[in-house]
Amino acid sequence: MLYYLFDWLDKFDVPGAGVFQYISFRAASAIILSLFISMIIGKWVIRFLQKKQIGESIRDLGLEGQMEKKGTPTMGGIIIIASVLIPVLLLTKLNNIYILLMIFTTIWLGLIGFVDDYIKVFKKNKEGLSGKMKLFGQIILGLIVGVIMYFHPDVVIKDKTATHADYIKTEQVFTFDNAAKTKTIFTDSPAKHSTKTTIPFVKNNEFDYAWLTRWMGDETGKWSFLLFIPIVVFIIAGVSNGANLTDGLDGLAAGTSAVVAVTIAILAYVSGNAVFADYLNIMYIPNISELVIFIAALVGACIGFYWWNCYPAQIFMGDTGSLTLGGVIAVSCIIIRKELLIPILCAIFLIQSISVIIQVLYFKYTRRKYGEGKRYFLMAPLHHHYQKKGFHEAKIVQRFIVVGILFAVLTVVTLKLR
Repeated sequence: MLYYLFDWLDKFDVPGAGVFQYISFRAASAIILSLFISMIIGKWVIRFLQKKQIGESIRDLGLEGQMEKKGTPTMGGIIIIASVLIPVLLLTKLNNIYILLMIFTTIWLGLIGFVDDYIKVFKKNKEGLSGKMKLFGQIILGLIVGVIMYFHPDVVIKDKTATHADYIKTEQVFTFDNAAKTKTIFTDSPAKHSTKTTIPFVKNNEFDYAWLTRWMGDETGKWSFLLFIPIVVFIIAGVSNGANLTDGLDGLAAGTSAVVAVTIAILAYVSGNAVFADYLNIMYIPNISELVIFIAALVGACIGFYWWNCYPAQIFMGDTGSLTLGGVIAVSCIIIRKELLIPILCAIFLIQSISVIIQVLYFKYTRRKYGEGKRYFLMAPLHHHYQKKGFHEAKIVQRFIVVGILFAVLTVVTLKLR
């Protein structure tokens, strides 16, 4: 909204109004505003939840300091959601399909997480919303995102592998020595709809999902949506649940998500800038730059929430926050065509999920073979394993964040390391 106001003022040559045209200025403003909002709103939300006695009910799992957290206010994801949406509504172009998609993702997963937390807190049901219902909500979101990314006319890319014949040909008439001459001019290649994405560590690193349907005789990629949309659903469900599993220690989910968000902002910026995209030899995505502002707001919101959530936590984000963070990260990676980088970028989420899978499979295997189930880890997810080994909660969180930074740097390096 502020963007449109200052865009209108710029027409009257109001000094300084034109600065809102710059992505860098609006992104910086989004970080500052979201950080300010999360820190201010956070205090009010904590007081309100404490007054209403909306606290976390914790089962005794034998972890050091665990029961001391009982009664700590939860549903703090509301702070993150508000701190993201307010700057986005104020500073972005709201007619941008990518911004609309991210806003919908935030609200949709926020509602699913809120219902889950509401059942846990007010209905005194520790299980919350059933896993099937959560998955159903994630599938619905994945279907919507997949359909929009595949069919919407504004979702296009500039193909860096375009041939000379793909460029727009125009003719310009001019006069030379009193004679009319015609000059042929080739302008930039047109933006086009595509199911291409980026493969890390590979030169000319573009992969088209349509290639996987050619065995069906689908040379034009007409039926590639039958593969593309399920992949989108899988990515959103996987990353969202991975972030949910990571939310188990004070500041862990917020801290690691902030690192991931900074990296996505960098990738979105270079992908939406024709000069940087050409220099790095990566896919140029028109109109994607607005996403940088959304992700910048997410960075500020995560850091601001970390202020209240770091050890010892004054508030927990609950599923309201963790499901939303994971879903937003997944959808933004899909939008910038970097979803195949998720195993590197979101390595912490992936490791947490894998540790749970290993624990469950190993328990079932040993129970079937020996008649008694054994555990591979002392406890899953992995952060609880280190707690059982005697590491302090704060040390585990900081080391996980450091590892997350290492993977984030490796993700950025993939732009040139091929």
